[in-house]
Amino acid sequence: MSISTKTGDDGTTAIFGGKRLLKNDPQVEACGTVDEASGTIGLALEKSLDKHVHLILTNTQTALYLIMAYLSGAQLKKSSIKNYLRETEKEIVGLEKALPKLTVFILPQGSILSTHLHLARTVVRRAERRVAGFLHQKKQKTNDDKLILQYLNRLSDLLFLLARKHTEKDREV
Repeated sequence: MSISTKTGDDGTTAIFGGKRLLKNDPQVEACGTVDEASGTIGLALEKSLDKHVHLILTNTQTALYLIMAYLSGAQLKKSSIKNYLRETEKEIVGLEKALPKLTVFILPQGSILSTHLHLARTVVRRAERRVAGFLHQKKQKTNDDKLILQYLNRLSDLLFLLARKHTEKDREV
């Protein structure tokens, strides 16, 4: 079976359940930007030699995959995203304790890894804006919606701290 179905040639795409939407529909934009965030995290992942960071970023991509499925109309297991949120918050606390107090504005630069992490953070922030826009215009809002927005917000914080960590590591060398 070919990957090229040609069904999107008219400017539409299919979501969960077969419903077709315009490719610039807020639902498709939200899902696509989360997909883009996962891709940029994949770039950072490939630059990390730290096994723990590798695990964090892989788990993040899995969480983003679940979020994309939810945004496309699939059911979400609340416990899954809650667990990813809890783990993300735990990592944030650990990094905040380990890093020196932030006293200056941080530019998105440093090592290739820290720069990729900063890029991923900015794409996650954009995904958060797209997802918020889509979820806020829905007629029926759910607790899952709130949970997803919390996760994306924490994820950008985590990526910022990981970028700082790797910038600090690079300065020590």
